[in-house]
Amino acid sequence: MTRVITYGTFDLFHEGHYRILERAKQLGDYLIVGVTTEGYDQTRGKLNVIDSLMTRIENVKKTGFADDVIIEESPGQKFRDIKKYQIDIFTVGSDWIGQFDYLKDYCEVVYLDRTKNISSTMLRTQNKQIQRMGIIGTGRIAERFIPEAKLVSGINTQGVYNPHTESAVKFAEKWGIDFYKDIEDFYEAVDAVYIATPHETHYEYIKSALEHGKHVLCEKPMVLQKAQAEELFPYAKERNLILFEGIKTAYCPGFTQLLGIACSGMIGNVRNVEACFTKLESPESRELTDLKYGGSFTELGSYCMLPIIKIFGEEYTQVRFDAINGDNGLDLFTKVSFKYPNGIATATCGLGVKSEGRLLISGTKGYIIAEAPWWKTTYFEVHHENPSDIEKYSDRFLGDGLRYEISDFLSMINGSSKSEFKLTRSESVAFADVMERFLRENR
Repeated sequence: MTRVITYGTFDLFHEGHYRILERAKQLGDYLIVGVTTEGYDQTRGKLNVIDSLMTRIENVKKTGFADDVIIEESPGQKFRDIKKYQIDIFTVGSDWIGQFDYLKDYCEVVYLDRTKNISSTMLRTQNKQIQRMGIIGTGRIAERFIPEAKLVSGINTQGVYNPHTESAVKFAEKWGIDFYKDIEDFYEAVDAVYIATPHETHYEYIKSALEHGKHVLCEKPMVLQKAQAEELFPYAKERNLILFEGIKTAYCPGFTQLLGIACSGMIGNVRNVEACFTKLESPESRELTDLKYGGSFTELGSYCMLPIIKIFGEEYTQVRFDAINGDNGLDLFTKVSFKYPNGIATATCGLGVKSEGRLLISGTKGYIIAEAPWWKTTYFEVHHENPSDIEKYSDRFLGDGLRYEISDFLSMINGSSKSEFKLTRSESVAFADVMERFLRENR
């Protein structure tokens, strides 16, 4: 008897799950299915599991493919189960290729082709809330999006569009999704859109997606003009659609905790915020060759403005830009100084000058310090007048962090407003306003 084992969350059970179990069953005579607990999924970085464990187990049983169903609840259990149940073949979907090769020492490992597309018809008859996600753009951030999205239950990456077809084809082949030559076909196949294109194209793509009735998650900076932001948010609301700016720091647990402590009175009244984010880019990179929309501030300014606007608000009394520009006129290093009625703040960005990237929040009773990379907040300290009086805080930041914004985006699509405070529409408008002022002065 050939004994096969596979594992999964099997949340919002759909035909992709059905087909993987069907093919797993065909590999042998006896199939054991491990269903992961929500707690274990969270430790592995999977977010937003909706169905209960019992519901997920019952859905697996209903297929008729599983000869036995077990619960996976701890690291190392796969190895133990392989030994315990005398497994001959371990199998999972092809989106995990390579990640379980270490088990080849104990049994055969088979990666099964995943179901590329999820049928919305089947899901809607079951009242499920899986969103078919389409990606516009195939650059670095789009490459990071797909592995992060698969760790958020309720989203399936359906396909990609890029007017440069060759790039779209390569991207689609790499990730096992569809590519679309025609953007109308693309919109027809998806429920929501992730925009990962150059900054200056965001407005047109957002407007187009909203016109086609699609929810939109757009990379930062969402737009580069205040009037565009002020137009698009009401436009989305009128159509009962979600428009969401993707600044991943805003949605990560550690940063939310940091803001809560900063504004709790623990360090008194906040009077100064200094946020710095620099990295050295190649002179040939898009960021340092796009003469109109490149440069350090358009690339990194959203991160550095985030803690400032969150703590002090949108009503600054003065803003000043100081930049060191390269030979082509693009800013290599920029300081943006904000003045408020009761505080001051500085956002520092660099692509051609390296500096100590940290976040400092100063108050009347102490200060908070988060070292680089504070934009992936995992650790920060609260200091007081007594040098030995230091409180230390830590939280998890999993993977590239995009899963947090994807999870909150999905929650808002499904009618929850609990995450809306993390980055409000008016704050996104404020970011666009500062971007517009900077480009007007610096270009």
